[in-house]
Amino acid sequence: MTNKKLDRPSFESVYMKFAEEISKRSSCKRLKVGTVITTTDFRKVLAVGYNGNAAGLANGCDRDEVGNCGCLHSEENAAINCDSPRYVEKYVFVTHLPCSACAKRLINIGNVKKVFFLEDYRKRDSLAMLATTGIETFKIEDGAAIEVQEWLANNLKIVPKLIKKEKVNK
Repeated sequence: MTNKKLDRPSFESVYMKFAEEISKRSSCKRLKVGTVITTTDFRKVLAVGYNGNAAGLANGCDRDEVGNCGCLHSEENAAINCDSPRYVEKYVFVTHLPCSACAKRLINIGNVKKVFFLEDYRKRDSLAMLATTGIETFKIEDGAAIEVQEWLANNLKIVPKLIKKEKVNK
């Protein structure tokens, strides 16, 4: 028997691919998003979710308005499907950075330790919420998990603010 090192994908990569696969079930016209919630030892999948309409309703968006199409978000569906007790530590894999409402839902399922995301989202206010509650956030790039603070430092374009001077009435 040889001690040949196996070329195996990381658990982070496996579950992110699972999130990408489950996102294909989405019925949203604008954005396909998938979420997988696992235990922190990666041994169990606790819940999955994808964005779309409520069960029993028409598959599709209620409206064409960006950010208000009427679809349930993937994180929301995963949180609804997660019947794991609050004391169980969890990791969340989502194809896109969660919005602030979904960050709150993930916080409320209890004991989420890390959130991994693949694609950026148009708003990043969820990052502060997750950090405030002690949830570490990681961006997956080229199969590697990068801590979000490092990723932001390398990807933010600093735009100088224009300071408007106002006349002071004396």
